[in-house]
Amino acid sequence: MSIAADPNSCSPRAADAHSRNLACGRVYIGVRGVEIVCAMPAPQPIRRQYKDEVIQLLASRGVSVNDIAELVMLIQKSYLPNLTMDACRRSVRKVLAKRETQNAIFTGVALDMLAEKGLLPPPLVDMLRQDDSLYGIDEVMALAIVNVYGSIGLTNFGYLDKSKLGVVGRLNDPRAGQVNTFLDDLVSAVAAAAAARLAHHERDVAD
Repeated sequence: MSIAADPNSCSPRAADAHSRNLACGRVYIGVRGVEIVCAMPAPQPIRRQYKDEVIQLLASRGVSVNDIAELVMLIQKSYLPNLTMDACRRSVRKVLAKRETQNAIFTGVALDMLAEKGLLPPPLVDMLRQDDSLYGIDEVMALAIVNVYGSIGLTNFGYLDKSKLGVVGRLNDPRAGQVNTFLDDLVSAVAAAAAARLAHHERDVAD
């Protein structure tokens, strides 16, 4: 099976003929040897910050900063009685500004989207489409975000992962119409880290 973005410029023969002008490659993945032959654009310089792009990507998948801030409020309001939604939103944005967070979201959401389109090889595509209970890489990736603010974040993440509050419950609904195997855990992780950040900040102010 060959997957190509442009059959004229991306076939194996075309790739050989235009090797001087195109950065083409062949990638073999999966037990069936899926061959992907495509003309790859030249890589762009990597910037230091992608917060706006991450927020836009989340929005395109149905998740807003406010949705995540509501989770932060739900899990922190009993510990911080004076907590406001503005403070929750600021904390979420601070977490989204971390490169660890951005990298995890870009990677996880890309895998969700590829699974939706059937562009991953079996059995991986089936595991992601069904959110298989024995597939735990989504939780592992989320830990890259959670660990930024220590063990409090891990406790918060476990609670959100089990309770499916707010937007996380909506993302887990099979009627959502999209693959959210990574996204639900990434959103939980951002909320958990933002809540942990507020807890640390409160302690720092008290000290």
